[in-house]
Amino acid sequence: MKKLSWGVIGAGGIADRRTLPGMMLAKNASLAAVMEIEAGPAETLRKKYNAAKAYTSVEELLADPVVEAVYIASPVSAHYKQALAAAEAGKHILIEKPVALSLDEGKELVKICAEKKLQFSAGFMMRFHPCHRELREIISGGGLGKIVSLRAQLTCWYPEIPGAWRQDPALSGGGALMDMGIHCIDLLQYLTGSRAVRVSALIGTRIFSYAVDDSASLIMEFENGAHAFVDAFFNIPDDASENRLEIYGTGGCALAAGTIGQTGGGSCSLVYSNPGGYNKNQNREESRGRQNLSWTEVNPYTLEIESFGDSLLNGNKPEVPAKEALQVQRVIACAYKAARENRTVEIPSG
Repeated sequence: MKKLSWGVIGAGGIADRRTLPGMMLAKNASLAAVMEIEAGPAETLRKKYNAAKAYTSVEELLADPVVEAVYIASPVSAHYKQALAAAEAGKHILIEKPVALSLDEGKELVKICAEKKLQFSAGFMMRFHPCHRELREIISGGGLGKIVSLRAQLTCWYPEIPGAWRQDPALSGGGALMDMGIHCIDLLQYLTGSRAVRVSALIGTRIFSYAVDDSASLIMEFENGAHAFVDAFFNIPDDASENRLEIYGTGGCALAAGTIGQTGGGSCSLVYSNPGGYNKNQNREESRGRQNLSWTEVNPYTLEIESFGDSLLNGNKPEVPAKEALQVQRVIACAYKAARENRTVEIPSG
């Protein structure tokens, strides 16, 4: 099988914890080079993942003729410059979210990659969770009826850490909402095939002292009329976090826990119901229509890498074009505005 040759920019952090291990399992990927700004960590990562080369500058990695595509996992503030350099070098790009600090920078990158006929995709790997992919099929097939309400929750405990770039708005672009809520918004839109058109929000920093938000709650209205809720918090202990996904329709619901995250695990149950089951006493016995959804646990990062490679090697449509990530980033910009101005904000189509 032909393999896509990768270079990884910012090979520590999430790349080392999740994406590189996933890449090692991808059938159509090979790792040509890793890049970190210090030679020691770069060489350690090269050996760990058996890459051919280790570099300490983006320019060196992009000059490597073996590298066909790059995965960019550096701080958000570096995304624009690094992605622009990669595009100028003719490399295809998979970039972590958000695409850039500003929407204007992101739009420019999308435009340049389109002009150069380069694939430019975003790292929304939660779309590749087997449960989420099956739920999307169930929803699009009408299995839950007309969707009326959705909720996605992603929380963790993220205390003050000296030098942590995610806690500096100049480097990250935002806190819990930008780092984690962005996944939730994208996932709900992916599952329903509908986009958010209005948003209200409560966003602030309640527990910690850093300059980004540690608490974010969004209420959105989707094009299809459904109401969507997103919880993104940096101040809930990991042991207390369920990371719930809830989808309610006129024909039933899907209730999941632990599928929103960085693994292919979790659980999900489905309840199918005939519309019109009115009960004036509101007695709610355990539904006979409840069933557990089962799947083979697969690394979502592996599926993300394979999907990116498949679109290039076999000409298939990219599953997560960066343009869609910019739309989610636009929703977040409107949410921050809604919170600042204490009102509901219409989301432009852009």
